[in-house]
Amino acid sequence: MSGLLATPPHDLLAASQVLMAMCMGHAIMDFPLQGEFIATGKNWRLLEKLKDPARPPQIWIWCMIAHCLMQGASVWVVTGSFLIGLIELTLHWFIDVAKCSGKTSFHQDQGMHYLCKLAYAAALYAGWQPWF
Repeated sequence: MSGLLATPPHDLLAASQVLMAMCMGHAIMDFPLQGEFIATGKNWRLLEKLKDPARPPQIWIWCMIAHCLMQGASVWVVTGSFLIGLIELTLHWFIDVAKCSGKTSFHQDQGMHYLCKLAYAAALYAGWQPWF
């Protein structure tokens, strides 16, 4: 492993620090660095309502990909694991698609994102060592 996490967290303090770093990364990527363009652009339902020719609904996939890549990169940097970053990218995609589809609320969306971070930290603390 490389990145901010040089070795797996072997005690609760280290696991808590990994969790906090991932939560901070999530907050930074989900709010200030996401920006209005991506936040609006990843929501095809909102784009359809806006009817803005400069932002057709078809851009949603590119905005969603960009956002999920940012989230996955954040987890990868903290954990040093490409695999955990890839898992985050994938789960973030499904969670955000559910929110943009109206199947979950903003609060449920955020809760699921933070539960993912808790699961990664717990798995590392329990001894899971992703090989890449």
